[in-house]
Amino acid sequence: MALGLAVLMGGTMLSGAAAPAWAQEMTDVGTPRAETLIVDMLNARVGNPTNMNMYQQGVTTNHGYHQMAGALLYDIDTAKGSQIPDLAAEMPIANEDFTVFTVPLRQGLTWSDGEAFTADDVIFTDQMLRNTPALGYSAAYTAQIASMTKVDDHTVEITTTKPTPRLSIVLGSVIYGNPFHVVPQHVWEGQDPATFPNFPPVSISAYKYKDHDPNGTWFLWEKREDWQNSDVGQIVGEPKPQYVLFRSYGTEERRVLAMASNEIDILTDISPESLDILRNQNDKVRGWFTDFPYANLDDPCERGMHFNTSKAPYDDARTRWALALAINAEQASIATFSGMMRASPLAMPPTTVLMDTYHQPMAQWLSEFALEDGYKPFDPDYAVRLGERLRSEGVENIPEDPEALRELLGVGWWKHDPEQATKLLLDVGFTNDGGVWKKPDGTPFTINILAPADFEVQSQRLAFAVANEWTQFGIPAQVQQMQAGAFFTAENTGDYEVGSYWGMSCGIVPDPFVRMEGWHKDYVRENGTPASSNQGRYVDDELSALIDTLRTIPADDPQIVPLGTDILKELVEGLPAIEMFGTSKFVPVNETYWTNYPSADNYYEGPWWWWSNFKFIAAKLEPVAAQ
Repeated sequence: MALGLAVLMGGTMLSGAAAPAWAQEMTDVGTPRAETLIVDMLNARVGNPTNMNMYQQGVTTNHGYHQMAGALLYDIDTAKGSQIPDLAAEMPIANEDFTVFTVPLRQGLTWSDGEAFTADDVIFTDQMLRNTPALGYSAAYTAQIASMTKVDDHTVEITTTKPTPRLSIVLGSVIYGNPFHVVPQHVWEGQDPATFPNFPPVSISAYKYKDHDPNGTWFLWEKREDWQNSDVGQIVGEPKPQYVLFRSYGTEERRVLAMASNEIDILTDISPESLDILRNQNDKVRGWFTDFPYANLDDPCERGMHFNTSKAPYDDARTRWALALAINAEQASIATFSGMMRASPLAMPPTTVLMDTYHQPMAQWLSEFALEDGYKPFDPDYAVRLGERLRSEGVENIPEDPEALRELLGVGWWKHDPEQATKLLLDVGFTNDGGVWKKPDGTPFTINILAPADFEVQSQRLAFAVANEWTQFGIPAQVQQMQAGAFFTAENTGDYEVGSYWGMSCGIVPDPFVRMEGWHKDYVRENGTPASSNQGRYVDDELSALIDTLRTIPADDPQIVPLGTDILKELVEGLPAIEMFGTSKFVPVNETYWTNYPSADNYYEGPWWWWSNFKFIAAKLEPVAAQ
């Protein structure tokens, strides 16, 4: 029996040392192990493995198509903090008022079936989105893009509905990816894009579909013979892995067993405890840092509790604030990731750059901020207390200086104040009968939190930690874990009240346009109708007016940071989501078969294995056997 199957059956036990690379010649899917990069699937098992239509609701392509086979007009180099042209040959060329753009396309690219990539594919995709309102992205797309016309085989002209200084962001990736996916006209023409499964997919990047498990636990991608006709081939060069195998081993325990036994090279999220086990069992496993905090703390999305603000009682900011003050954030941090997280009271992740730009400069305002009744909810000493607790528990390398602690663990968070939380709920019309909270309509107040199942472990654990806090406060809370398709469909269609989500709470550069723009009321849809942004159905006229201004100015305008600060203040006051912690990415790699992974001391890119730019990282990996 192949070792991979043994792991899946739970038959492999951790032993003191990992098997050497030459001890296993073939993978259990029939490829040479030394030529195969094996990557953990972000969203675990795929329920609909023969549907790779990236435009359909509930379809995920994180099992390799998104990372290795597709390509966007523009992608991101996070180490440099700038976008790069991908399918486009250069960045868009704008007229004076940012309404008409010339977009040169990369020449010499072919689809994996040999057909040339041309402007016709881009124009076809534009028309498909315009003419298919059943696609969730259609409305958002046509609200921004007025038209696309073909100039020649490798040039298109784009006209926007309003001044759009950030067209490359509207149609390209800055964080994770972008919903505008150019499709091959010769494949999609004559199909109903709302039902077409796009399987097996024709790819445009360096890898093509090879095989998959009918149960959705693995997907195999093979390097194209004509890899030089791909974006990766032109931008980076030939990738070394002949195969890239995306697979799900199921629970975190089985995923850890697989890496410890050299059955996987790259993991997505695991817990800090699991990283400890891995590092003790396999000396080829490493985290982003070699010591505390081990994880990469600069992930551009943060985690928290997100509300569907169109549903009572979460439609009242006082209810949302009461729930925030009912949480002991210090305890939630310990329960989630043993305190190895950076707190954030703002709707902007606490990365190093954004902490310097927003969190630290806004600390004084946060201290002075008061609710309508004059209560000041901010606690600037959160990091100091948590640092003391971690040191007392024997955690090494915890600074003692208060400012250094705030830099490591966050500028502060909201007070844990059950008394004030009680006051706010009573003001809204809740009643408390012998410790049992009832909503203003007299029904029991219970909370169901949607959470990921077997993926995004921080959000998963945080949901249970917060449920425990609310239950202790007297509001029974439970966690409903969901597979990726159902989890994100519920968010997009508004089929939830509270969820452990992160959709709008992202940022990577001081310009807050990416994701912050998504809070505009223009994106609000009725519950039951997919929303491309603002899935919390939050309507705030002042916030939307600020975003209207943001939309009209370029990313380097001197107004950007002051405007971003005002947007963040609005989101604190209304609190449509209880932002809690930056995402600590415990995403280890195994250097048994492959090396030259990005890391804190080899920072040519971040550890974004699940982003569209992973193909550029994978192309820089080196086989250990060749050294």
